[in-house]
Amino acid sequence: MTAFKELMAFQRDTEALGQTAGRLSWDQETMMPHGASDQRGDERAAIEGILHQRRVDPRIGDWLASIDTTALDAVGKSQLRLIRRSYERNLRVPERLASELARAISKAHGSWATARADDDFAAFAPVLKDIVALRREEAEALAQGGNAYDALLNEYEPGAKATDLEAMFGALRPRLVALREAVLDQPEVPGLSGSFATDGQMRVTEKLAATFGYDFNRGRVDKAVHPFSSGSGNDVRITTRTEALDPFNCFYSTIHEVGHGCYEQNIDQSYRLTPMGAGVSMGVHESQSRIYENQLGRSRAFTGWLYGQMRDEFGDFGVANEDAFYGAVNRIKNGYIRTEADEVQYNLHVLLRFDLERAVISGDLAIDDLETAWNDRFRADFGYAVDKASNGVLQDVHWSAGYFGYFPTYTLGNVYAGCLFEALQAAVPNLDDQLAQGDTSAATGWLKEKLQQHGGLREARATIEHATGKAPSEAPLLDYLESKFSSLYKL
Repeated sequence: MTAFKELMAFQRDTEALGQTAGRLSWDQETMMPHGASDQRGDERAAIEGILHQRRVDPRIGDWLASIDTTALDAVGKSQLRLIRRSYERNLRVPERLASELARAISKAHGSWATARADDDFAAFAPVLKDIVALRREEAEALAQGGNAYDALLNEYEPGAKATDLEAMFGALRPRLVALREAVLDQPEVPGLSGSFATDGQMRVTEKLAATFGYDFNRGRVDKAVHPFSSGSGNDVRITTRTEALDPFNCFYSTIHEVGHGCYEQNIDQSYRLTPMGAGVSMGVHESQSRIYENQLGRSRAFTGWLYGQMRDEFGDFGVANEDAFYGAVNRIKNGYIRTEADEVQYNLHVLLRFDLERAVISGDLAIDDLETAWNDRFRADFGYAVDKASNGVLQDVHWSAGYFGYFPTYTLGNVYAGCLFEALQAAVPNLDDQLAQGDTSAATGWLKEKLQQHGGLREARATIEHATGKAPSEAPLLDYLESKFSSLYKL
């Protein structure tokens, strides 16, 4: 067996163990008894310790050194690039730290969920301090004298730098704020009223998932406090949540997570259980969930079809016609929750988190001051006060999971989605006619062909440029938003 084959065989087992660890996380979010969190923390720490040992196994370095890269095709070279990146990264993180992080994060989830339910940030703050301390230690080990936040950011968006994102986000902010203010000056568009049964929401949810191409033979939909997607290849799992007074929360959370899930399901099967067998970055991953949810799922054409599905399920629910329904789906209104935010205001929620978490990691913002800093920034950006912690600093699961560096990939994903939609419209000129029939196959097929099937073959920005023929830019997203909402609100 050649060194390359030996390395890939070793890597396959590591990837399989990683998927198993991910399944423990999925179970913890969906089905695990609340009282099992301490034991689950020990279980995850044990697996993480084994994974870390494998990821820094000296044989990886020997294999990498002995492989003749000139004899490899593009796929082989990409596999080596990803293995080398992981190996070098993990060499910098002690096994003790990897296990401590896994244990702390597992135990923190229950503390966050309880604090969120009680609207008590002070109860969660000590736990968050421990996670931040461990993440800072990890960041310093990874950065080796460089920028600590960039080291964490690169775990989710390899090659990205906070200064570059700050410049891109700075270009977004003025036009987003101006559009938000212009829209909110107009008469409010009516939303939904009444109550929508959980069973009915879940039936529509399953229909939506299938409509967007989610393969239930290799996936499932469950409920969780915070919707998410996990797994890859032939075992991909998504979650949603239901609220009796807000079925859109369920439906668009589902479409969003289906975007993530389809990306993983559509990656070339020959990449399964290899480093290339997953999404290339969280920014690219988010581009799939956001284009499914927004440019496709919230379009005038598709909402016309969804209106019919909701009438079939719930009967007359008080919305007169398809145009009124389109307005209800896309209404811009004040709100606290990022995952429920409209397309115009969503990125303002992300930019708040991006700035705060950089200050936390740098030490410029103490955890004890985080809730006040959040509330002050929210009032400055949105013009009204946060009413309770579950609508503010405790609303997201990410920091309890140690995901510092993750939030900016949401806005980066929106930027990528804007670029992809511009290219998709040119490639499928009758897109609206198809979406009006509930047929997403041309759109999702184009995304599979141009982006999803390739997995980690290319770096993130190169993945978008390959799919669109252009370098990524915030301009298509801003143009799309201004065109859509200027028309909807008659600006």
